[in-house]
Amino acid sequence: SLIGGQLADRADRKMILVVVNLTRLAASVALAATPFMSTASALWTIFAMAALLGVTNAFSPAASNALYPNLVPRTELRQAIAVNSIGYQVSAIAGPAVGGFLYVFGPFTVYTTCAVMSALACLAIGTARTPKQQKLVGAQGLGLVIEGLKFIRSNTLLLGAISLDLVVVLFAGATALLPVFAKEILGVGAEGLGVLRAAPAMGAAAVAIWLAANPLTHKNGAWMLWSIAVYGAATLVFGLSTLFWLSVAALAVSGAADMISVYIRQSIVQLTTPDNMRGRVSSVSFIFISASNELGEFESGVAARFLGPIGAVVLGGAMAVVTAALWVKLFPTLAKVDEIKSAEDS
Repeated sequence: SLIGGQLADRADRKMILVVVNLTRLAASVALAATPFMSTASALWTIFAMAALLGVTNAFSPAASNALYPNLVPRTELRQAIAVNSIGYQVSAIAGPAVGGFLYVFGPFTVYTTCAVMSALACLAIGTARTPKQQKLVGAQGLGLVIEGLKFIRSNTLLLGAISLDLVVVLFAGATALLPVFAKEILGVGAEGLGVLRAAPAMGAAAVAIWLAANPLTHKNGAWMLWSIAVYGAATLVFGLSTLFWLSVAALAVSGAADMISVYIRQSIVQLTTPDNMRGRVSSVSFIFISASNELGEFESGVAARFLGPIGAVVLGGAMAVVTAALWVKLFPTLAKVDEIKSAEDS
């Protein structure tokens, strides 16, 4: 991802996204052929394509997050962030449902649909009119990476926002334990588990729609820290609940609160970072959030092994509340920030 970040600052970001989606297209075509292979060949192909798609994720987030702030005026960037989040949350809700429906017709249909969608993405990105990018000339790759890391370390507002999400998601995620809660605690089947999985995205989508019409322009630091506290409290309620619809409501509230945190973090990353460094900063942000999601699921499993699923989720919720209070002391600049200033205006 660090390589992808510095490449996004040196090369054409739109072309990077086109190549990424062409790679996804090729991977989908290869996966569509697996139902017709022997078991051994199919397994090797699936693992190889999973690795290839993982590599594309090292380049896609940095390029896309660095590109789209240049597609709208700075005065409309917050609305763009909210609209972008709406698209993500809607896909998080509808994507698994559509995939499950398509699987009725077999895996070949699923992978072929993925290939078609990747082709449409290439067409949409390739034909989009984007402003000319001011590329870095004569810069060394490793030096660019180090420069990006130093910039984040020196910017306490940026460091506080990124590390806050890292810590909270690392300890307070309950997603990995939803199957256990659905089966053993709430006593619901696959349909109930589907509702539980969709609840955070539904809450997040609702708040994203509200933020698109009512962007937060003042007291951003307070909004962010309070949203983390609410996220933790909602996680606590979910962990202690034995009522299905109360659990669904708690997950929806946690998703809504998390959306506010994500919205403000994205605003800080996009607005306070100069354009010629946005790719590198976005890549570090992606590493923090992606790593915390994966490690957070591992942490949930380990904690559940020793504390039980309820204890693990309650511990995570309490950690989120404590982190929100702790960040007030560790990052007073973040806690007190009112309006997020653009780097170009500084």
